[in-house]
Amino acid sequence: MPSPLLIALAIVLLYILNSIKVLKEYERAVVFRLGRVRHSASGPGVILVFRPIDQIVRVSLRQEAMEVPSQDIITRDNVTLKVNAVITMRVVDPVKAVVEVSNYVYQTSQFAQTTLRSVLGEVDLDELLAHRDRLNQRIQVIIDGHTAPFGLKVVSVEVKQVDMPENMLRAM
Repeated sequence: MPSPLLIALAIVLLYILNSIKVLKEYERAVVFRLGRVRHSASGPGVILVFRPIDQIVRVSLRQEAMEVPSQDIITRDNVTLKVNAVITMRVVDPVKAVVEVSNYVYQTSQFAQTTLRSVLGEVDLDELLAHRDRLNQRIQVIIDGHTAPFGLKVVSVEVKQVDMPENMLRAM
């Protein structure tokens, strides 16, 4: 029959082994100790997370491509279009990305949709088709300005597809 000391030692050993977390090169961990953020993000490599005192949130530092769903836009010359875009972003400050907003991807998506509608609604159809790169840059600067406070960097914005109504295509 095992002694109580041996059982206690085995439990402590298992607890310590369970506390070891390995973070990949592109991951950082925001560790909350008793609800408060511990200094800066941890990782990559081996870190210790002592549950239930510590909680961990893993954040990827890799670039993510996010598709902005099709938006109905009325241009300045009253042409109705469906436009979608792709945003490339990455986390530069994991602590801010976790603490400042509840879901940084969702918030960026919502802001990208409204920015896409407002910026493209200010231009004519000809300008939208001819100067897409300038509009992409303008949208990127606006979105990046709003996502920087919560630790995100918008790397690029590309208007992917512009769908015109059928009757307008026939008229052209």
